[in-house]
Amino acid sequence: MTAVSNKSTATLSEQSTEPPTEMPHTGYRILVVDDEQDICDIIRYNLEEEGFVVSVSHNGIDAWNRLERNLPDAIILDLMLPGINGLDFCKKVKARYDVPILMVTARSGETDAVLGLEMGADDYVRKPFSPRELLARLRVALRRHNRDKDRIAHEGNLELGNIRIDTAAHRVTVNGENIDLTLIEYKLLKLFMENPEIALTRDRLLDRVWGRGVYVSDRTVDVNIKRLREKLGTEKRRLETVRGVGYRFRGDA
Repeated sequence: MTAVSNKSTATLSEQSTEPPTEMPHTGYRILVVDDEQDICDIIRYNLEEEGFVVSVSHNGIDAWNRLERNLPDAIILDLMLPGINGLDFCKKVKARYDVPILMVTARSGETDAVLGLEMGADDYVRKPFSPRELLARLRVALRRHNRDKDRIAHEGNLELGNIRIDTAAHRVTVNGENIDLTLIEYKLLKLFMENPEIALTRDRLLDRVWGRGVYVSDRTVDVNIKRLREKLGTEKRRLETVRGVGYRFRGDA
């Protein structure tokens, strides 16, 4: 299967005709946001072959309008976009909607990928990539998202001291006041509140919050913990640093 590059010249006839290794995700609506028409054509072709319903947008403004009219099941988002860049678009989407985002970046460094994950992206793919890899990562993101939705539907709210998490609404309040958390901060807080008085290592936080196979430095964990602690206000004392280990959340009243 032909790899997709920054300025791909691959034609549709070059695509593999090998049968899929999984059942098609028939009916899943995918929004592809990329300003390169040839890449959009290749992604659309491969996704539609697998049963996805694909719409395409070439800039962030148009993509946002499409998203508000008809929320997709997942978004494939290029980092470099005209009008509004991929990072800002990702942050805007995640602040309002619970939809998985697979970010695509042409840059070779890890900084953009890490920033994308911090903005709430569920995974990322580097250009050039093969359509097979893109499909595999998309399937994983959809499975994880659906599994999380099912789990939340069967879970109750979490409450500890003056902190309350409404898991169904994805809303956090401290002393009755809503606090604005990024997706990563929300996942961290939820994990801590599900495991009070347990010292969680940075490795465990990385595994449970960012996911396996994603490279994120310890510094990124510490920065997000610091931001979360500040947002907890009067309850920030609960989030304790355990020297040489990681962090612990106090569960006392």
